[in-house]
Amino acid sequence: MWNRIRWISVTAAAVLAPLVAGCTLGGAAAGGVIGNEATNHSAVGTVGGAVAGGIIGHELGK
Repeated sequence: MWNRIRWISVTAAAVLAPLVAGCTLGGAAAGGVIGNEATNHSAVGTVGGAVAGGIIGHELGK
Protein backbone atom coordinates (compact mmCIF):
# COMPACT_ATOMS: atom_id res chain seq x y z
CA MET A 1 0.00 0.00 0.00
CA TRP A 2 2.68 2.52 1.02
CA ASN A 3 4.88 1.56 -1.93
CA ARG A 4 2.02 2.28 -4.29
CA ILE A 5 1.40 5.68 -2.68
CA ARG A 6 5.11 6.47 -2.85
CA TRP A 7 5.32 5.56 -6.55
CA ILE A 8 2.23 7.61 -7.34
CA SER A 9 3.71 10.63 -5.60
CA VAL A 10 7.07 10.16 -7.35
CA THR A 11 5.34 9.90 -10.71
CA ALA A 12 3.27 12.99 -9.99
CA ALA A 13 6.42 14.88 -9.02
CA ALA A 14 8.12 13.75 -12.22
CA VAL A 15 5.23 14.94 -14.35
CA LEU A 16 4.56 18.22 -12.55
CA ALA A 17 8.09 19.40 -11.70
CA PRO A 18 9.05 20.45 -15.25
CA LEU A 19 5.78 22.37 -15.54
CA VAL A 20 6.25 24.23 -12.27
CA ALA A 21 9.95 25.09 -12.47
CA GLY A 22 12.33 25.66 -15.34
CA CYS A 23 12.47 22.66 -17.61
CA THR A 24 16.10 21.74 -16.92
CA LEU A 25 15.85 22.30 -13.18
CA GLY A 26 12.48 20.59 -12.89
CA GLY A 27 13.64 17.63 -14.95
CA ALA A 28 16.78 17.26 -12.86
CA ALA A 29 14.80 17.36 -9.62
CA ALA A 30 12.24 14.85 -10.82
CA GLY A 31 14.93 12.60 -12.29
CA GLY A 32 16.87 12.69 -9.04
CA VAL A 33 13.83 11.64 -7.03
CA ILE A 34 12.98 8.84 -9.43
CA GLY A 35 16.61 7.67 -9.59
CA ASN A 36 16.80 7.67 -5.81
CA GLU A 37 13.62 5.64 -5.38
CA ALA A 38 14.35 3.25 -8.25
CA THR A 39 17.81 2.32 -6.94
CA ASN A 40 16.90 1.96 -3.25
CA HIS A 41 18.38 5.32 -2.25
CA SER A 42 21.69 4.90 -4.07
CA ALA A 43 23.75 8.06 -4.54
CA VAL A 44 24.79 6.96 -8.01
CA GLY A 45 21.17 6.35 -8.98
CA THR A 46 20.19 9.78 -7.67
CA VAL A 47 22.91 11.56 -9.62
CA GLY A 48 22.25 9.50 -12.74
CA GLY A 49 18.54 10.22 -12.57
CA ALA A 50 19.19 13.93 -12.07
CA VAL A 51 21.52 14.06 -15.07
CA ALA A 52 19.09 12.16 -17.29
CA GLY A 53 16.16 14.27 -16.09
CA GLY A 54 18.08 17.49 -16.66
CA ILE A 55 18.94 16.49 -20.21
CA ILE A 56 15.35 15.52 -20.97
CA GLY A 57 14.05 18.72 -19.38
CA HIS A 58 16.50 20.82 -21.37
CA GLU A 59 15.47 19.20 -24.63
CA LEU A 60 11.77 19.66 -23.83
CA GLY A 61 12.38 23.33 -23.07
CA LYS A 62 13.81 24.11 -26.49
